[in-house]
Amino acid sequence: MIRTLRQSALGARLGALASPGLALLLSLTAHCSGPQTKGFPKGGLNTSEANTWVRDNTNLSQNFWCLPASQLPREELSTLLRSLASKRVPLKAWQLSCLANLAARQGLQEDFEFHPPNLLLFYNLSQVSEANCRAFIHHAAQGDTELLANLPNQRVALQHTALACLVALTYCPCRGRPHLQLSASDLGLLGVLVCDMEAPQIVTSDPHVLKNLLRCPRLTFMQTTALNTLLASGKTQIGPPGSWNLEALQALGPLATYISPHLWEKVQEAVGLEFFRSVVAAYRAGQLNRRDAVRFITNFLESKANSVSSRLKRRTGNACVRGNITAATLHDDLFLVHYDCTQLESCLGTRVLRANLDPLLQHPLPAECQRVVKAKLAQIYPHGIPEDQLHLITSLVYLYSLAEIGQWNITSGDTVMVLLASDAALENQTEAVLQKYLDHNGKVTGALLVAIGGSRLCWMSLKQIQIIQPSEFRLAGAPDISPCPQSRKDVLFAKAREVFRNTSTVGEYYYLIRPYLGGAPLEELQYLAQANISMDIDTFTNLNPFMLKNMSVDSVRNLLGQNVGDLQKARNHPNVILWMHSHNMSDLSEMGLDTSPTLSYVTNRPPNTAYPPSDLIHTLDLPGNDGVAPASGSPPVHLGYLSLAVALSSSLLWLLLCQASSGPIGTCHKALGPWTLPMVLTQGSQTPEHQIQEQRS
Repeated sequence: MIRTLRQSALGARLGALASPGLALLLSLTAHCSGPQTKGFPKGGLNTSEANTWVRDNTNLSQNFWCLPASQLPREELSTLLRSLASKRVPLKAWQLSCLANLAARQGLQEDFEFHPPNLLLFYNLSQVSEANCRAFIHHAAQGDTELLANLPNQRVALQHTALACLVALTYCPCRGRPHLQLSASDLGLLGVLVCDMEAPQIVTSDPHVLKNLLRCPRLTFMQTTALNTLLASGKTQIGPPGSWNLEALQALGPLATYISPHLWEKVQEAVGLEFFRSVVAAYRAGQLNRRDAVRFITNFLESKANSVSSRLKRRTGNACVRGNITAATLHDDLFLVHYDCTQLESCLGTRVLRANLDPLLQHPLPAECQRVVKAKLAQIYPHGIPEDQLHLITSLVYLYSLAEIGQWNITSGDTVMVLLASDAALENQTEAVLQKYLDHNGKVTGALLVAIGGSRLCWMSLKQIQIIQPSEFRLAGAPDISPCPQSRKDVLFAKAREVFRNTSTVGEYYYLIRPYLGGAPLEELQYLAQANISMDIDTFTNLNPFMLKNMSVDSVRNLLGQNVGDLQKARNHPNVILWMHSHNMSDLSEMGLDTSPTLSYVTNRPPNTAYPPSDLIHTLDLPGNDGVAPASGSPPVHLGYLSLAVALSSSLLWLLLCQASSGPIGTCHKALGPWTLPMVLTQGSQTPEHQIQEQRS
């Protein structure tokens, strides 16, 4: 009743708006997002009023969607885009892709300098004029290219467009192939796009490339090697390793965690130890994530492996030669320098551990040391760790078996949040932790689901999902269930369908059901195709590939609606490849989809881009894969490995398609019609052995 009254009051305020399209946008967004919004200015919309409204309703803006926004007049859409940019409202890929299409249809793409940088990543790059090329790329390069994870063709096109904008290009012969030698001004233009470049281009670029690399969410193996080559040359702003000081190392930011053991051997010992202290302090303060901290610790300690103390350790075996560990020892930021994992096991008593568990785990312990701590905790708590101590061991959770978790007592939702919100918890531990909570009359609430992250829904049991109350399920927001195995996506869709089926309008129903459409059956997709909802390309690429394969060209055209042109940006996505293989080239050409051989550009070794590894094995629900969790947070495959990655995905799709048609392998080519699989592993594009090893890892 309260929610109904709140929505009615909001609707009354919105009724004063000059534009019914904007009123619909705000009312539907407010209805779907939940939080109460502040009154919108009456009598129309201007820049000042829009800025005020966006500032007061940031969460509402984050939940906006394109169906009602498509009814906005050009001037109001322009004002909305400028407000989103000025207030830096974070939007997701599914919102940005359709918003970019709206702006293009309204002729607003030329006003790109006033739009959010992330939005530019989704614009039609063929419409960028030569005169605006450099300005466009410079603005777009301030965005987050990870948003293009499901649009591999767009990401490559963005890289090509950026390089084409450079007026003066000089080349250097690197391994028999030309590579760009980028100047400082070139790098200033390219921004975060440098993160998609090949290692030789990084090495031969101006030393200012370090500023660009600082913006990369992660470096590949080859990029890490290039970084160390560049640092070893002494040509960067911080000079040769022997001259580095604390300020120089801190200026490298997260890049310092990639410094190799070989380079640490050349750094002055006092400087290295001082920087070690600063890294541990930053980790304690939550300013450095565990992945980066452990990478640094591992590399730094490896550089000290041949020290006198290490040789002494090998002579004395497992004896404690450093002295017993005390509370004061554990508060020393150089603790891990003095005590390796063997000495930790020999010198740490259970009494000290019981009293100082928290300060010990505030160190970025390597996995071997974590296992030592877990074994000692088992001696202290043979019947299970008490609940008050569970809050302290979040970094160790991944080490515990389901049987060991079964010994815990979890009575508080806060404990569940602490254990499962951590990146350390494995997928298959979710069900066990939740079940211990439910066994003590716990309840899965919307707040709990939001706190532990939407992907945790993937690993709840069928029974746990079914007992979630509809009112709580509605409060879960828009969880990302793309990492789920297909069987879990199906279950979650059925639950969402049950919760949202009585929604008053098709538009609102689609907004609520959209995050769960990865488990939608064919009849649901066909229904939406007739409902004029214009599905965004990000949601489309996450649909069940077998359901998608059975959709006709006309159905897909109707399903995507105004966003159908985005198929071209995602042509090399595995799900799109599978769908294309199911239809004739003539039909695809009629809908404006390029039917040239897939991935023909890959053999030319263009600048690198990230490409999401296919979760097809989980998606297709092959025997034995139910409940098998893909690696959580696994980094995308680098384009250095794109040829192999996509070849394997495409070949797997081909074989599965043949198997699904219940025909012999020899008849598969006929079943596919004119489509043949791309020959991407051509001469000159073989993946080096070390790259294959990194891909496997």
